[in-house]
This record gives sequence, structure tokens and C-alpha cells, in this order.
Amino acid sequence: MLTVTPLKPEFGARIEGADLRRPLSAEEFTVMDATINRYGFIVIPGQDIDDDQQMEFAARFGPVDETRATVDVQKQRLKYSAMNDISNLDEKGQILAADDRRRFFSLGNRLWHSDSSFKATPAKYSLLHARSIPPSGGETEFADTRGAWEALSAEMQAQLRDLVCDHSLIYSRAQLGFSEWTEAERRQFEPVPQRLVRRHAESGRIALFLSSHIGRIHGMPTPEAMMLIRDLLEHSTQPCFVHAHRWAVGDVVMWDNRTSLHRGRAYDDRRYKRDMRRVTLLDVAPTLEQEAA
Repeated sequence: MLTVTPLKPEFGARIEGADLRRPLSAEEFTVMDATINRYGFIVIPGQDIDDDQQMEFAARFGPVDETRATVDVQKQRLKYSAMNDISNLDEKGQILAADDRRRFFSLGNRLWHSDSSFKATPAKYSLLHARSIPPSGGETEFADTRGAWEALSAEMQAQLRDLVCDHSLIYSRAQLGFSEWTEAERRQFEPVPQRLVRRHAESGRIALFLSSHIGRIHGMPTPEAMMLIRDLLEHSTQPCFVHAHRWAVGDVVMWDNRTSLHRGRAYDDRRYKRDMRRVTLLDVAPTLEQEAA
């Protein structure tokens, strides 16, 4: 039997009593699905699972995104090409060299973002499993973008409701000074449009769809647009909207990218291994094809 413990009144929950080495029962799936829809992300501790079991668990919640968006994508150490390697390890399992472009690119994970917002059909859920962690640092912070929307004034909500933003990995990495793209990567990461405001179908609540990947707002001068996005990110990541997850080996965290932001925190990535593996699930359609908020 599963036990659900909220982490904040309306954001984040811990689910205990699960064993993800076996398929979920219908009752377990119903509890987990209802909990993530209400709270935005769930923590399932103590899961000694392998890649096969993580993929099977993820697929229970929807179609898996088969494409990975990273540099040097051909350098793959994991069994499944659809599994994202959120680590500081090279294809031989060794700590990345300090000047490896994959290390510089991965620093962008420490910016507030929504997974795959730079894809035409963005992510629904992400599922991250901790295989090894550093002795300190490396937490993941989550921010509640439904709560952030509801805290805005009616005047600001009206101003934002119909805006469309362009998202790209090139925009987010430019904030770090990363510009070493191949021509194939530039084509792959061409900007895509997304609604800034979305209605979460399962809960009926409205959320901001923010990300460091935003680089333009349609119909708005770029400096003005980026100042607005910065203001909204600062608003949405106030302590009242944020929960910091301190990892333990075996933790599985699943979050809804439609209703939350997240970022990784710093750790000594040149000394300690951090092996985290993520499976990403596709949303139903591009946001411009979904019902307006």
C-alpha cells in the first residue's frame, strides 16, 4: 500500500511503499498519477532498479521521447539511446575532463528550465533516478509555476495570457557563453514557439510555461521581452514556490514539466561522480495546438 506525504501544501509529495522492480498495479498507477497531477512532482525513495525497469516504469505514464538533445550525442554510455545521461561521466564511465564541451554544455542544467521546451512537442513528465551521488551538493530544486501564476495580479495575467515565446537550447547556453555548435546542432536546435501560459488539463489550473531556453517573445522587442522573462523567473522561483530535493541513492523523482521548473545545483564535478539517468515522456501535442488558457 502506498503512502503519500505532501512536501508543501500544494507542491511536491513523497510516495513510500512502492517497488518499481515490478510492474505497477492499477491501484498504484492511479495513486501516482493523481498525486503528480495534484502536486507537480513526486519523490519515490529506495528504488534499486536497472535501466530496463526504469524504462518500463516510465512508459506506464505515456510515450517515451526517443530523441536526446545534447552535444556529441554519438558518445553514448547507456544501454538505451532514449535514456538521458544526466551525469558528469564520459562514455567509459570516467569523470569528464574539465574542458570537455559536454561538461560545459551540461552546466546549463543549473539554469531554471523545463525539459524539452525547445522541442516542437515538449515534455510531459521527466523521471530521474539516482545511481550515485556526490557527498555534498548536486541537489535539484523545483518551482511551482501554477502557484506562481495564481499569485500574479489580474492585470499581469491579462498581459501574459496570449503571449508566444521562442525556445532553443542555443538561447539558454548563450547565457553561459557557450557558442561552440556544429552546423547539425544549430539545425537541430532551431527555435520553436510555445505558449507562455498553459492550462493543465488534468487539474484545470493555469501555469506559466517558463524556461531559460526562452530567447524571444513574438511581437515584443527582445530587450523588453527578456526583461519580462527574467522578472517572471524571479517571481516564480521565490522560496515560497520552491522545494529543494536532496538526493539519496535509489531515489526516483518524477515531475510534470507543464507545471514546474527545475534546476540542478553545484557540486564538485571534477572530483566526485554523479550518475543520474532520466527518461522523458512526450506531451500530447505542441502547445500552440493545445487548448488556450
